[in-house]
Amino acid sequence: MTRTTNRRQFFVGAASLAFSSYLFARIARGQDKNRTRIILLGTKGGPTLSTRTGRSGPSTLILINDVPYVIDCGYGVSRQLTKAGVALDRIRYIFITHHHSDHNLEYGPLLYNAWVTAQPIHIDAYGPTGLKKLTQDFFEYEKFDIDTRLVDEGGTDPRQSIFVHEFEKAGDVLRNGDVHVTSCRVRHPPITQSYAYRFDARDRSIVVSGDTAYAPELAEFSKGADVLIHEAMYLPAVDKLIKQNPGATRLREHLLAAHTSCEDVGRIAAQAEVKTLVLAHLVPGDDPSITDEQWSEGVRKHFKGRIIVGRDLMEI
Repeated sequence: MTRTTNRRQFFVGAASLAFSSYLFARIARGQDKNRTRIILLGTKGGPTLSTRTGRSGPSTLILINDVPYVIDCGYGVSRQLTKAGVALDRIRYIFITHHHSDHNLEYGPLLYNAWVTAQPIHIDAYGPTGLKKLTQDFFEYEKFDIDTRLVDEGGTDPRQSIFVHEFEKAGDVLRNGDVHVTSCRVRHPPITQSYAYRFDARDRSIVVSGDTAYAPELAEFSKGADVLIHEAMYLPAVDKLIKQNPGATRLREHLLAAHTSCEDVGRIAAQAEVKTLVLAHLVPGDDPSITDEQWSEGVRKHFKGRIIVGRDLMEI
């Protein structure tokens, strides 16, 4: 065999290998787009900024058939979506669990940031009563800017591209060719309109608890889900926080009445028989001394399945 033949075979082989790698990468990307993905955008509970852990406000991204579904819009959601590699003009669906500020504070700014990409947008937003007014008030707040930009820069009016769907009781929320979304009213006094969402896609079922105290009805709602993303409160750190702030006794009463201890999260997950439990909306979420083991310890007393302590931008 000649040297020329050897060289020819080498280049043919290399080209074949490169093409095979390219084809495999394309197939892998296609499969990745088709599967349902979960990315935790923000995992801190409460309205205060996280200065020590760097956690962003509560928000979860679910990608179904590569279409983004955003649940809650806590502080930093636009930035976190960008970090997760999701262009803001791709946002198609937004869900708000309830109207505490750490869950809706950046709802309006996310709508605005999606609009100013200059790409056409169409967003359907779902949430309890008050979402229409929240949307209208934000657009009224930015009316001067929006009207000025429409004249100076052209484009479509965002007020004609956002479609709000309010509800005041649990049940069906959305059904399309990719997913069936339902809601369950949870316990978050004094707020009565607070909801969990369940996403049943072809390959995965996912429940996002929103804010809630221990709620057996949520366990029933989550029955058999692949993933339950549930808020969690670490009581020893809460008690430590209260001792450092003696005037915060009412805060402790609220936290105990309206949120779920790690032990009770474990009870819910066990009753629901979920495959994977993800702890998010962590309270307190600004204490870096709390280890993953400490967050999980109470949960394990009741739940023997897979436990993940959520971190910002973690993919599940």
